[in-house]
Amino acid sequence: MDCGQICRSVARFPGRSAHAVGVRALVGWLSLMNRFARYQIRQPRGPVVSLTTHGDRVFTVHLAIESIGRGELRPSRVILWLDDAATFSNLPVGLRRLQKRGLEVRLCKNYGPHTKYYPYVAAENLAAEPLVTADDDILYPSYWLKKLVEAYREFPETVNCYRARVVTVKGRQVMPYYGWTMCTNTESSFRYLATGVSGVIYAPHFLMDIKAAGEAFEDCCPEADDLWLHVQALRSGLKIRQIGKQAIHFPIIPGTQKSALYVGNFRGCDGNDRQIKATYTLEDFNVLLKDSANPHRSAVGSAMTVGDGGKNANGAGGEARRDLASVRSSIYAAQVAPDFSITGGGLDGR
Repeated sequence: MDCGQICRSVARFPGRSAHAVGVRALVGWLSLMNRFARYQIRQPRGPVVSLTTHGDRVFTVHLAIESIGRGELRPSRVILWLDDAATFSNLPVGLRRLQKRGLEVRLCKNYGPHTKYYPYVAAENLAAEPLVTADDDILYPSYWLKKLVEAYREFPETVNCYRARVVTVKGRQVMPYYGWTMCTNTESSFRYLATGVSGVIYAPHFLMDIKAAGEAFEDCCPEADDLWLHVQALRSGLKIRQIGKQAIHFPIIPGTQKSALYVGNFRGCDGNDRQIKATYTLEDFNVLLKDSANPHRSAVGSAMTVGDGGKNANGAGGEARRDLASVRSSIYAAQVAPDFSITGGGLDGR
């Protein structure tokens, strides 16, 4: 490709070029904050934010945490879970700086993608704060946590998220995951599946249900935390709600996608479909069939039959805890940097 072809290609995609420049600028800003900022990234009475990282991302995850810590609302705790003892004992300088400003770094068992939430659920007192999960390769805008908490206050009996897929059902069968379209409204439905990449907030009583279900995900969906949390929501009687009409995928930290989980679970592979069959029971499927909130009725591909996996149905326990009061979090103004977001299908199909 010669210079002229390159220029013409760039001209066809000015939005992409501007987005890339914006992301680089935000990375530079967050890097400066990590080096020179002295303010705490947490504040009392906020929700808990939990995430994990692995491999080379341990050298860039501080950027994701900095983007959270500069928010209009800051969390009461930020916990980074590591499953590698060598990394834990020799943290990169970016994480050591954040520890001085309130970051907690914990060593735990490797639960795969479930590591972002399960060690916290298994070990902590779950009676007070909601939990917000985040990814280690995403740059979150300053409004991110504030809007999640506002949605939680208004709809405490739902799982609120920035990004959801519609579980497509045809007849008495669930269609393959690849055909699950993105959500385009703010209604609540059992047929919506929250995707954790852009952030999800979970109520304390639901965390108790997840804890009660234990580590059964290791047998049925070890690489699909979104599916496991969705089926637990079904069994707890909690619908899922996207907080905006468009599914949002926030910018990805450049250079972090060499080992992305979605490559095996989504594009051209049946990783999610195999785990769906192993996790959802006939009872779970009946909940999906009975839900009338299904604006997306188109089906893609050939259907698959729901299996008998995920035996830990704990709906009764969830129902008994439905009367817990929602948590009220204070709003704290933070330093502002440019925010960027992408709507629709996103960058990687998650």
